[in-house]
Amino acid sequence: MNTRCVVIVDDYGPTRRHAPSFQEAGFECVRVQSTLEVPAIYRSALVLDGYVANIVHSGSVDRTLRQLEPFQPVAVVAGSEVGVELADALSEGLGLATNGTRLSRARRDKFVMIETVAAAGLRAASQLMVTSERELYDWHERVGGRIVLKPVRSAAGDGVRFCTSPDESIAAYREVIGKTNIFSERNSGVVAQEYLVGAEYIVNTVSSAGRHHVCDIWQTVRIDVNGMRDALSGLYVIPREGAIQDQLVAYAAQVLDALGIAYGPAHIEIKMTPEGPCLVELGARVGGSDNPYYAELATGESQVPWTVDAYTDPERFMRRYRENYTVQQYVAGVLMLSPHGGTLRAYPYLDAVKKLESLHDLRIPIAEGDAIRPSRGGVRHPMLVGLAHPIEEIVMRDMETLRYLDGHAFFDVV
Repeated sequence: MNTRCVVIVDDYGPTRRHAPSFQEAGFECVRVQSTLEVPAIYRSALVLDGYVANIVHSGSVDRTLRQLEPFQPVAVVAGSEVGVELADALSEGLGLATNGTRLSRARRDKFVMIETVAAAGLRAASQLMVTSERELYDWHERVGGRIVLKPVRSAAGDGVRFCTSPDESIAAYREVIGKTNIFSERNSGVVAQEYLVGAEYIVNTVSSAGRHHVCDIWQTVRIDVNGMRDALSGLYVIPREGAIQDQLVAYAAQVLDALGIAYGPAHIEIKMTPEGPCLVELGARVGGSDNPYYAELATGESQVPWTVDAYTDPERFMRRYRENYTVQQYVAGVLMLSPHGGTLRAYPYLDAVKKLESLHDLRIPIAEGDAIRPSRGGVRHPMLVGLAHPIEEIVMRDMETLRYLDGHAFFDVV
């Protein structure tokens, strides 16, 4: 059996770049699926090409470990959010480089995550693990102002609600609790958190033996749309150096240490509040929505090759981890946001989008003839526009042009 083998847990379409990168470095890949059924969000994105085996986890870690032993893995990597805890258990059980299982829950459960960060002495949102509607009502009344409700184990804005009164909080709680989330899991818990004021950033990192490398930093753009506050409408890469970046990076490293992330990638969402950086949430895996592709477009590298080095060539990682990335071209992603629900007949201004000077690519998940719903965040957007250009001002201008084009007239809906 080939001893140069890497296990990737829950590798789906959005994280499809892991296996080719490990294979290019000379490693065969075994895929492990952490759930018996593929989560609904990934059912059209299951790719098994190139794997020497695909093992479906039955619930017994010992059994899955026995199935992996003949392949003699050298590393176990979480491919997506749902695979984080099983990747921890398998890497620990195989005696490989691991973040271990002691803090696995803190890397998935949003309430435990924030409590763990706060216990480490870091700035963290005040919060409540909701156990009753009365408790939630009283907590919101005591906190005052706007709060955020979210499922404890979802992602990508799924189930997030912004509430300005205790009555709104109760209504939102009833909407979220017990519902099925994007990972086909039942929302068994809901956390209420203070609303953090400030610009939101994404810091993507990779770690090896407790040393952290910052691969790319993005500033997000937010919009109030269809009753949803702070819905993501875009993001753009920013240079590694700068006063804000220095604060973000220092805080991100402390969060990684607090959550026990010594190996592998992390996708860290941070608000820069008036009191300083504060964690929104962290995913112990690469950024979603093909973030590594756009990062490589911007900087020449991404979390994926850094992850390969972290697990299979730690000496090279250690030689380079202090290096700062440079922006080779400015890259942005813009989400077009529909105010309508119904059946999409056409995008009347699509030709104007195609004429943008910095246009790099168009992804159109909702095509003519498809059902469309009013955009309120989440993962299925009508259109995603990728921009790239060596001159930052051209990218920023085209982002503003897209926002001008977007809206009621952009979507011809029956």
